[in-house]
Amino acid sequence: MKALFAAALAAVLAPGVAHAEAGLGDKVYGATVEGGVSEVEARYGRLVGDEADGEDAAVFEFSHGFSDRFYGAVLFEFEREPGEKRELEAIGFEGIAALGHVDAIDMDVAVYGEYEAVRGGADAVETKLLLQHKRGTFDGRLNLIAEKELESGEPLEFGYAASADWAAIGEFRLGAEAFGGLGTSRDFLSRSGHFAGPMVKTEIEGLPGHGELEIEAAYLFALGEARHEADGQARLLLEYEFRF
Repeated sequence: MKALFAAALAAVLAPGVAHAEAGLGDKVYGATVEGGVSEVEARYGRLVGDEADGEDAAVFEFSHGFSDRFYGAVLFEFEREPGEKRELEAIGFEGIAALGHVDAIDMDVAVYGEYEAVRGGADAVETKLLLQHKRGTFDGRLNLIAEKELESGEPLEFGYAASADWAAIGEFRLGAEAFGGLGTSRDFLSRSGHFAGPMVKTEIEGLPGHGELEIEAAYLFALGEARHEADGQARLLLEYEFRF
């Protein structure tokens, strides 16, 4: 048990790339992996209101669960500033290693790592400690994030992503999610931007390849420093899971 938590905490302190705004084009990761399952995913986030209105990010990800312990993926990140064309910003290579289940607190624990090849800029690495608690119809997730640009003198940047949702009617789940910053290695827990608000999930089963399509939509309100840039953030996630 102590070894499990030591490995998890070490992952959080490892270096890891900051997105333009917290949560834009990102998601809250679960802490379990299912071997043999492949996924094609599209994520979109757009800032609404104020001077950043129209800034958006789109991520296209292709992943595969190589076992119940390891998942690997490649992703393509596109960004667009207000009034400009959308451009490919980076190509990422990510992996998730499931560390196990902590029975005492009924929580799954995993470690996430990503190398990001940035177009026209310094590459970056990112790590996340993934925590997930499921009981009955409840699903709670917390990702603790550390990011670092691979450039001399750049500090570690810390952040979080969190969600909680419950089964509602049929295949629909209702809940809330939040993304935000936690400062840097030079100024930990400094004033940062945050986005939080309601979200809804649903899924369509029985698709080709024993597949299912998961749909998530949310509107997050700007909090803290993020209020100086936008009023909120509209989000949409489409994830198609299948087996070969």
